[in-house]
Amino acid sequence: MISTVGKRSSLWTKWAVLVAVLLAVWVTLALTRPTAKTVSMTPLSGQMTLKTMAADSVPFDSAIASSKPTLIEFYADWCTTCQSMSSTMDTLHQQYGEHINFVMLNIDDPAAAPQVNQYRASGVPQFTLLSETQARVDTWVGKVPAPIFTDAFAQLL
Repeated sequence: MISTVGKRSSLWTKWAVLVAVLLAVWVTLALTRPTAKTVSMTPLSGQMTLKTMAADSVPFDSAIASSKPTLIEFYADWCTTCQSMSSTMDTLHQQYGEHINFVMLNIDDPAAAPQVNQYRASGVPQFTLLSETQARVDTWVGKVPAPIFTDAFAQLL
């Protein structure tokens, strides 16, 4: 015959195991669930954003002739970093498009070869910021955080 103490001990053990399992499941779900702010950027959506932005960008000759600062983005359709940066660049264009010319030049387009050589585009994406007098202010290559651009824009404007 099992004593009352043994039954209580067995019951407490079962409850402790159940609580531990439930806690483990809760922690796993809490740590692995996506947050509401997560943005899923597929290569196709990034490429579509690139194409839309390129179509909406200021032509190089018009930008150079204007009195506004210019940001030239050298990109390629196949560039995954360019695709991942497209949402950041689109947001910056929405914020600063009235004050800064946003130019996009596809390095695979032979028509962009003179600018690729002039600004020594060594990788993609390459971002070249020009002052209102079209003097080179700065150049960045690769994935650039948005605050880098906003700080540079603030100094120009």
